[in-house]
Amino acid sequence: MENKKQKDHQKSKDKSSKKDIKRLRSERDELKEKYQRALADYQNLLKRQVREKEELIKYSNEKLIEEFIPVFDNLKIALEHTSEEENDSKWVEGVRYVVKQFREVLTDNGIEEIKTEEKKFNPKIMEAIEGEGEYVKKEIRSGYALKGKIIIPAKVVLEDDDKKENK
Repeated sequence: MENKKQKDHQKSKDKSSKKDIKRLRSERDELKEKYQRALADYQNLLKRQVREKEELIKYSNEKLIEEFIPVFDNLKIALEHTSEEENDSKWVEGVRYVVKQFREVLTDNGIEEIKTEEKKFNPKIMEAIEGEGEYVKKEIRSGYALKGKIIIPAKVVLEDDDKKENK
């Protein structure tokens, strides 16, 4: 009888141990899953911080560039309005050189001029100042993109569809 009690006690102990093992495994699996999620979240945070830092560096000079571009545009406009007699003068030659140098500096820093003349109107890169239609008749001011991001849309005059058809 004593032996039977010991066996029953042992069986009860074994069942209890199995339950404990099962419970501990379940807790372990739950903790492991939480750890893996926390680790993944942390790795994603690190990746996002690297991306944000790269973007910050990439576009850090945007405000300064936006202030310099009107000066560049005004120099180009000044050259467009020189008379025939002035075209050969030293000061006009100097302004041409400054415009060329300015363009090179902008290009070297990832700024590209958006050309729009006679292209189809694209509201993502252009701002229509006058006219209606699908095509650009005249570019008033160039647009600019900094490493692919539009920072200044081109200002354009659109060609009326009626007038284009009559040409």
